[in-house]
Amino acid sequence: MNEIKKEDISQEVFDLYDDYAHNRLERRDFMQKLSGYAVGGITVASLMSFLMPDYHGAIQIQANDPRLKSEYISYSSPKGGGTIKALLSEPANAKNKLGGIIVVHENRGLNPHIEDVARRAALAGFISLAPDALTPLGGYPGNDDDGRTLQSKRDRNEMQEDFIAAYDYLKNQKDCNGKIGVVGFCFGGGIANMMATRIPDLAAAVPFYGGQPVTEDVPKIKAPLLLHYAALDTRVNEGWPAYEAALKANKKEFTAYMYPDVNHGFHNDTTPRYDKAAAELAWKRTIDFFSEKLK
Repeated sequence: MNEIKKEDISQEVFDLYDDYAHNRLERRDFMQKLSGYAVGGITVASLMSFLMPDYHGAIQIQANDPRLKSEYISYSSPKGGGTIKALLSEPANAKNKLGGIIVVHENRGLNPHIEDVARRAALAGFISLAPDALTPLGGYPGNDDDGRTLQSKRDRNEMQEDFIAAYDYLKNQKDCNGKIGVVGFCFGGGIANMMATRIPDLAAAVPFYGGQPVTEDVPKIKAPLLLHYAALDTRVNEGWPAYEAALKANKKEFTAYMYPDVNHGFHNDTTPRYDKAAAELAWKRTIDFFSEKLK
């Protein structure tokens, strides 16, 4: 069997994976369509294995990293799912109160990658909170397929309330300085945009390839925005021109970056959609932005 390399995979395969990862394609149909690209000794099974996330091999900050205090907590979401589990992380020896960052997962619950991202945010000098919107259904089930299925069963408005409640919880933490930002990916990017329209005191929002709010809600935005988009992500990017126009028309503070030649999910280093250069640049811009707005 030939070893699969990213440069040997056509864009159509990544587009198929995007449809599959966003519940627009059933697993059986996904595999059937993949079979058309299983050539030259590459099997459907090897393609599937190549495309699926490698959570344990890609962790950057281990759960027991001595530089951090990291623990699971529960907070109340009375308008949402009731009680929500989340990962709370902060530097182990912080001497001053810290800005807070809510880290919002993709459409499959709080998986190991998003926990890792939350720890990265804490290591950068913040107190981070990464909620699991699947808590009312038992939490992240250990694999993304089941996670996507569970998340599709939750009421979207209730999930939004869970992240609004996360803001209130984090703002009132004794180690937090009261300035709260949010960073989210895919579904979480949409949540970051939503929170900017719903929370007047939100200090900063950073959506990664996130769905845009309706134009009527843009005037409600008070927080400065840093928006990251992937040039090959045609589905999400369709909504950007109208959002950009509304932000400009309402004189909102925002900076947007369109990263060339990268796919939706380019920041996620557990899948082959990851682009190291774009991901590292986007994350540096994110941390610099939070350092300016939250400290």
